Amino acid sequence: MVQISPQTPPGSTPSRPHLPVRARRALSLVTAGVLAAAGVVALAGNAQAVGALGDAAAAKGRYFGTAVAANHLGESAYASTLDAQFDSVTPENEMKWDAVEGSRNSFSFAAADQIVGHAQSKGMKVRGHTLVWHSQLPGWVGGLGADDLRSAMNNHITQVMTHYKGKIHSWDVVNEAYQDGSSGARRSSPFQDKLGNGFIEEAFRTARAVDPGAKLCYNDYNTDGQNAKSNAVYAMVKDFRQRGVPIDCVGFQSHFNANSPVPSDYRANLQRFADLGVDVQITELDIEGSGSAQAANYTSVVNACLAVTRCTGLTVWGVTDKYSWRSSGTPLLFDGAYAKKPAYDAVLAALGGSGGGGDGGGSGACTVTYTQTSAWNGGYNGQVTVKAGGSGITSWSVPVTVPAPQKVSAVWNGSPTWDGSGAVMTVKPSWNGTLAAGASTSFGFTVTTNGNSSAPAVGTCTAS
Repeated sequence: MVQISPQTPPGSTPSRPHLPVRARRALSLVTAGVLAAAGVVALAGNAQAVGALGDAAAAKGRYFGTAVAANHLGESAYASTLDAQFDSVTPENEMKWDAVEGSRNSFSFAAADQIVGHAQSKGMKVRGHTLVWHSQLPGWVGGLGADDLRSAMNNHITQVMTHYKGKIHSWDVVNEAYQDGSSGARRSSPFQDKLGNGFIEEAFRTARAVDPGAKLCYNDYNTDGQNAKSNAVYAMVKDFRQRGVPIDCVGFQSHFNANSPVPSDYRANLQRFADLGVDVQITELDIEGSGSAQAANYTSVVNACLAVTRCTGLTVWGVTDKYSWRSSGTPLLFDGAYAKKPAYDAVLAALGGSGGGGDGGGSGACTVTYTQTSAWNGGYNGQVTVKAGGSGITSWSVPVTVPAPQKVSAVWNGSPTWDGSGAVMTVKPSWNGTLAAGASTSFGFTVTTNGNSSAPAVGTCTAS
């Protein structure tokens, strides 16, 4: 959620001609099937074998979305990056209570309609965000008595969901209703204080009655690992499922930085919620940092989602660093000039897609293909084949990111250097750098899995 106030605490969000999207996704599925049958992930240096983020995710049965601000859609670089890369959007602020119902029972949907209309014209899905939240409430809501507040809450849900009925794949029905810290208690809000614990259940029942076709989600932050807050949400979801309260999904905001890193039990936490019979979604992903360390963290999150069958998609909280609510932390996949960052290449590779490669000075280009050549309990061998493009090359460089807590124990036919995180090695030739046009070579490595058997992310090949 985008929280507008500059006092927002860490972890809470402030506020080509080409094939049509559906055709591209259909092509992606065919391509993915061919690659899977061969047991190979192909990573092209200058062309995309599977496609951009949304297409690569679709081939894995997921969506890959982003938060969108209506007032940036007129910026050509913003809109073109959105359209080329993502297949789902979440309005950043435009569907929040203060934006659509600033005065009681007087609704304004223009800005949100702009986002939904743009998404529909491009074949994108839309996440609805958010119906009931303690923040970004107009002042009149907090001044209501209990009966009036209940009526206003149900009316707000009904009017907003009715307006977008059939256009939203998932709604964040209730947002951030639990406190941080060790209590596991509900957060003080007009809804909690005046309506009591039952307001969440009532909101979900109202939402189901309005649009039975939409997925209904509870969304929160600092619930990414197992802790008092996530345990409280887990207990609520378990209770709802047992009693037939209509909840279909749980959203994990996943705002990470050095003080709040990706937890070691992230995947296990997603899985325990999925085991309750609900979908899980990564709803507001951003990871502060840069370079290979940021790329490794993004890889870890994507791999966690791919490992959980009921993790249906990921949404990054913004298109470009320059408009991020945490812009100084450069937390997104595109920099302020819309250039793809190493984190972008890592995410695309983790999804089975491919990134654009450079020619390292113009003498040629290269592509890479990754194959797992053998596996055993506790480890595997991987092989990366490097192939020169239409002209010869004299050297090459390939980054390989292994998801935590995996460790590389041996490398052959290549010389690795490691980044500070110990998760990314950049492999250069040991003797096999010179390749004629169309010729290939390979290097291999042994990985100790330490309980995580996910595939490594093999990045862009750079040639010279």
